Amino acid sequence: MSTKTVMIIGAGIGGLCAGIALRRIGFEVRIFEKVREVRPVGAGLSLWPNGIQCLHHLGLGAQIRDLGGQMERMAYIDGLTGETMCAFPLTPLWNSAGIRGYPVARAATQEMLMDVFGREHIALGMRLVALQEEGAQVLARFADGTESRADFVIGADGAHSLVRDHLLGPLERRYAGYVNWNGIVDMDAAIAPADCWTTFVAQGKRASIMPIGAGENGQGRFYFFFDQPMPAGDTPAREDYKSLLQGCFSGWAEPVQRLIAAADAGAINRVEIHDIDPFSTWAKGRICLLGDSAHNTTPDLGQGACMAIEDAVVLEEKLRGTDDIPAALQAYQQARAARCADLVLRARARCDVTHGVDPAVTERWYDELRHETGAAILAGIAKTVEGSPVYAEFAAG
Repeated sequence: MSTKTVMIIGAGIGGLCAGIALRRIGFEVRIFEKVREVRPVGAGLSLWPNGIQCLHHLGLGAQIRDLGGQMERMAYIDGLTGETMCAFPLTPLWNSAGIRGYPVARAATQEMLMDVFGREHIALGMRLVALQEEGAQVLARFADGTESRADFVIGADGAHSLVRDHLLGPLERRYAGYVNWNGIVDMDAAIAPADCWTTFVAQGKRASIMPIGAGENGQGRFYFFFDQPMPAGDTPAREDYKSLLQGCFSGWAEPVQRLIAAADAGAINRVEIHDIDPFSTWAKGRICLLGDSAHNTTPDLGQGACMAIEDAVVLEEKLRGTDDIPAALQAYQQARAARCADLVLRARARCDVTHGVDPAVTERWYDELRHETGAAILAGIAKTVEGSPVYAEFAAG
């Protein structure tokens, strides 16, 4: 089989993993990214065992372990009273999956992937404006006038994907009803235990803290996020984010107040959360979608990055040893679309329960948490993990 070329549009987690995966099977890969400086959107990622399994498959197990936080337990806390609603170990999940999950800093993870892939093969400041199939190749045109050709193109260009627009036309993004603030702070036992994913819940809101790897100073860190249901469309100034959080979570328990006080006002991210109704067309001819361009989801299952990493591994599998690229891309679509549609809709349903779309339903969930042993929550996570394309390589017998 002659060496095939691929252009990947987008240097996010999914695009970089796809580049690493396809290079492993002999493809010549170039990545084009529209921004001139890569600044990840969002401070952290929850990488559950299905995502970690796929990273191990790509030869990145040691690297991701070094970046990850040691998360041994999970706890839900009443946001108003500070009472523990439930707390339980994650060990049964790690044991059944054959591997543990890791919360990680998004920026550090993206930097690692760029180093592994090779920064010299990533072109920054390249905004795609047009795609055109020409026989057995695809021509890409960029805003600066550059043209590039390859045997196929992967659109890993995120929720606002131009590659998806080329394939399907514009799709409507659905506002999920809440704003997410997120960032990173130094570990503080007065905020949460260093080995626990701790989530404060009340009033249809969340304040959540996960341990991630140490910073440059060697200090352990927490990735945090806050969720606040509110209408879309506000554009507050960044310098006001902290005071807005203080207002939204006024009266909440002392650890939440301590977390807000510890946050660097200039480093808090604010994101209005959207998703897109699942669709089944991920590939046409020599062009395909991957990651958020194919399955834009709310973060309520913590599976966005894991889904993109899974995409990369399945794409590698379907393209291995074949010259029939269009057929391989159709096989990739067939293998991925149904699983990802299910996860998008499950995340949407969880989002509604968590964020008080029906207050009575949310109150029932709070009551369930007060009686939770961990078994039901871990079973729900395990259901997702068991769909990993490499699950059988790791899972306990």
